Amino acid sequence: MTTPHLAAWRQRSAQLSLTLASLLVTGVAYAQQAVGDLPGGPAVRQLDLHPPASEIAQQQQSLHYIVLTICIVIFVAVFGVMFYSILKHRKSVGHKAANFHESVSVEIAWTIVPFLIVIGMGALATRTVVAMKDTSNADITIKATGYQWKWGYDYLKGEGEGIAFLSSLDQAHRVMSDSGKPSGDDYLLKVDNPLVVPVDQKIRIVTTANDVIHAWMVPSLGVKQDAIPGFVRDTWFRADKTGDFYGQCAELCGKEHAYMPIHVKVVTQDEYAAWVAGKQKEMAALADDPTKTWALAELVARGEKVYAANCVACHRPDGKGAGPIKALDGSPIVLGDVAQQINILLNGAANGAMPAWKQLSDTEIAAVLTYSKNAWSNQTGKLVQPAEILAARK
Repeated sequence: MTTPHLAAWRQRSAQLSLTLASLLVTGVAYAQQAVGDLPGGPAVRQLDLHPPASEIAQQQQSLHYIVLTICIVIFVAVFGVMFYSILKHRKSVGHKAANFHESVSVEIAWTIVPFLIVIGMGALATRTVVAMKDTSNADITIKATGYQWKWGYDYLKGEGEGIAFLSSLDQAHRVMSDSGKPSGDDYLLKVDNPLVVPVDQKIRIVTTANDVIHAWMVPSLGVKQDAIPGFVRDTWFRADKTGDFYGQCAELCGKEHAYMPIHVKVVTQDEYAAWVAGKQKEMAALADDPTKTWALAELVARGEKVYAANCVACHRPDGKGAGPIKALDGSPIVLGDVAQQINILLNGAANGAMPAWKQLSDTEIAAVLTYSKNAWSNQTGKLVQPAEILAARK
């Protein structure tokens, strides 16, 4: 082998070695990122329904198996007869085609038999469907409101009545999604405030929406109900075991649809009572007097937390926005008329692209407005008091 050919061969060998090393590193990295089954959520290479955690979910799974079995039997029977006829009655083995017009018996058979099969499956399903719609005599009633893109929970009746909070995707998971480096078995399913309910109690979920159609779905509990603006729908579940159960918005609701998880935490009765007591104390501590006059530094500090919990997903931590989302840093609206900015937060804008935030308290809205006017390069020194928000609501 001549010297030029030897050099070229060595160069190709070195390139091949680098390629193999790169593939090895990629494989190791992939193995390190490999996820496992998530109890109460999706499993790796899952083929079946989620393991049921309520009686309704168990009935749904049983119906699934029964109908699937019926379909397989019909498939095997129909195609078995068809292929048998093709193979055993083909011209090449001497068979001649029969010449007949119709058969009343066959017509009756293939009308009556499918009819009976459908009636049988319908009868089996009716019991479950009726039970799914029976939301009476609930122990606890919770309203689930869909927002772009998070869930709001209000405990309307039963133990915990009066508790209300927003449930959003954990910010660390949004950062992982933006970076393209997912991690953890609960990727895009972890929330900051899970819905907490007691085991073995009937929980009625009343669904509605603030902007577009959403859907509240938790497969392990056997519930899926659309949340429609201007309408009230309801469903229910009774968890028969404690644990964490996960779902997602099941209706395409906009660009952040994938970032709208649901986390239901089922606990014992004693744990639930303790959670209710702690939540009520927390809400009492956060209850603000809208007539209180705040200092600039206090509002900015409070507003930074409100912004991180509710606004950062779209407007980004640096306030620069992204794509069609307008930047807050240097925005003429933020730097200009306070009344216009208040109106946008209370009523939304751009045909729902900017959602309304009426569910926030007067103090929270005043705080986040003040923060936006004094964060990044917007060092205006201006502040908005809660009383201004209260007046704008009227």
